[in-house]
Amino acid sequence: MLYWALVCLIIAVIAGVLGFGGIAGTAAGIAKILFFIFLVLLVISLVMNAAKGKGPKV
Repeated sequence: MLYWALVCLIIAVIAGVLGFGGIAGTAAGIAKILFFIFLVLLVISLVMNAAKGKGPKV
């Protein structure tokens, strides 16, 4: 999911440089939503692992 957020961010930057404001705004919005979903899932995963008594694998 983080991969797709970065892809959308890169598309937004390229579209913004080329002057496609609408596409850039949409892609940036999608990237932001995907990034926050990734963060929520990461926190849930860390809490669930901590509740089971497992530490993170290093």
